[in-house]
Amino acid sequence: MKTNSHNKQTTRGFTLVELLVVIVIIASLAGLSAPMVIRQVKKADQTEATSNARQIGLAMFEFSNDYGTFPDATTQGDVETNNPDADVTLGTDSSNAYFRQLFAANITESEEMFYAKTGFTRKPDGVIGDKALEAREVGFGYMMDGTDGLTTGGNPARVTVVAPLNEDASKFNPDPFGKEAVVLRIDNSVASLKINDSGEALLGGGKKLLDGGDTSIWGSITPTIVGPETGK
Repeated sequence: MKTNSHNKQTTRGFTLVELLVVIVIIASLAGLSAPMVIRQVKKADQTEATSNARQIGLAMFEFSNDYGTFPDATTQGDVETNNPDADVTLGTDSSNAYFRQLFAANITESEEMFYAKTGFTRKPDGVIGDKALEAREVGFGYMMDGTDGLTTGGNPARVTVVAPLNEDASKFNPDPFGKEAVVLRIDNSVASLKINDSGEALLGGGKKLLDGGDTSIWGSITPTIVGPETGK
């Protein structure tokens, strides 16, 4: 019986050269899209920090209305006196400790709003009381006038909450938000500031956020950042 050669189907796999071409194309596309994906992730992290900063601002305003200033050592004593049954550990050695006054004063029960992505933070576990705002659950630094809490008066451009910082809070960390810092002003507005190569946040006109003096946003205030607990 004769077989019609025209009806035969022949199959052929990819040659090594063809496979290599496909791999190169896929790798090239991945290389082109990776920076865009990274930028989008950083922008999402920055947006989360911005939203959380605004929530902190609302809580801080309520605290200031009750105690006259944002948290400091003096308000700690007042909070403890007014809330003797609060089981929150207070102190003055970190932004975590100052922010815990908002829990002890019954202004907030949410840890989530104190999170901002940095090189050391983890998502809060939601456990409060004596476990509120444990190490690495806070990503924001806290601005003070030396050791005194800021007030809602004065230049509205003054800043009270900042992120992201490096682990010792000496500089801003440019990596998490694409060389930008998130700052909460005392009028409860949130701004993004550029971070230079030296890890300093910049205001308009090239001025640095922490530059003091009569011509700065701080006036007679001594701007001081109290950093978060990093767990070290």
